[in-house]
Amino acid sequence: MVKIRLKRFGTKKRPVYRVVVIDSRSRRDGRPIEEIGFYDPRQEPSIIRFKEDSLKKWLDQGAQPTDVVERLIKQAQSA
Repeated sequence: MVKIRLKRFGTKKRPVYRVVVIDSRSRRDGRPIEEIGFYDPRQEPSIIRFKEDSLKKWLDQGAQPTDVVERLIKQAQSA
């Protein structure tokens, strides 16, 4: 199953995340199929960016977003 989830990067205690499409059996920081977004929770307000065409393509193909990514998608659409 393919998931849309967060991949952590950044330094210790300063997380920044990439929104990636990845196989559900892969590690959190494993090699993604495609990177489709960016999330920086430390900024005020948080920075959330998506490649809209890639996001729509993967959702149409049946990729399942995690709960956190689903919340981020809703926040990005309302902003």
